[in-house]
Amino acid sequence: MNGELLAFALVMVIGQFSPGPDMLLLTRTSLSEGLKAGWTMVTGIVTGLAVHATLAIGGMAVLVAKGGPVAKAMSWIAAIYLLWLAFGLLTKPDGEGDVAPTKRSPYLRGLFCNLLNPKVLVFFASVVAPFLSGEHPGWWPLALWFMIVAEGLVFWCLWVWLLQRKRIRKAYQRASRPLDILFAIALACLALALMIR
Repeated sequence: MNGELLAFALVMVIGQFSPGPDMLLLTRTSLSEGLKAGWTMVTGIVTGLAVHATLAIGGMAVLVAKGGPVAKAMSWIAAIYLLWLAFGLLTKPDGEGDVAPTKRSPYLRGLFCNLLNPKVLVFFASVVAPFLSGEHPGWWPLALWFMIVAEGLVFWCLWVWLLQRKRIRKAYQRASRPLDILFAIALACLALALMIR
């Protein structure tokens, strides 16, 4: 059981740090608006994660695990969304990452970015399903939910803190365009993998 929890924790870290709207928005906000705005945005994103995790663990995971048309439709929706994100990164003008602070709350921007991202629910539903199958104690689903939320909070707060280091800020700003291209290629590969499975 400890091995399963560790495997789940590792999959969640990889998923949460994969390139996507939450990560890009959080990175840009942290670099352009600073530590406080970044940490405030993390709480918004994590609130959205809590909602998605509740939906995934509470039933969506069962639908995905059964396969069939629902699982296939979710995979195609996720693939199209990932391709759209990749296209947006490739066609973004240089320097667009230097976003000026906005008057809208970083918490609300993070919350809506996460809640309106169908990839999050698709990812959680796909990943949670195998970990819910088999014999587990009654507290098991709550442990998975807690791991999703706690990891998002801890690791994204650490990410925001790291982005405040001068060397990292300068290196990221210098390499933002090549990183966008790399992220776009990674998103497109993920989309193709979803479409052909």
